[in-house]
Amino acid sequence: MEVSVEIIRSPEFKQIYAIGAMGGHSPYDFRIAFYNDSPKAITEGGKSVTVMERRIETEIILSPLAAKELADWLGEHIRDYEKLAGDIKRPGAGAIKSEQASASQGIQGYM
Repeated sequence: MEVSVEIIRSPEFKQIYAIGAMGGHSPYDFRIAFYNDSPKAITEGGKSVTVMERRIETEIILSPLAAKELADWLGEHIRDYEKLAGDIKRPGAGAIKSEQASASQGIQGYM
């Protein structure tokens, strides 16, 4: 049996740009929240302090199977991108010399 898929955008469809993601999982689902950061200068006790305001733009909830398929899809597209444009490097990645040091560095946005 042949099936075709028609893609239609919902009236609520929107695009966002996110600098990072955070989330987690339970036995039932995976949750990924996408966010943007904005620095804010505040005064605390007469001292100027910069606070990073993290605004969560949207959250996606996926079944374990959908999360695995997303991970596979992202991996494939990242490999394709890097074949064309070269390795995607994290800022400051060249400064980390030892495996232990890199293991202690968190991936931006993931908890």
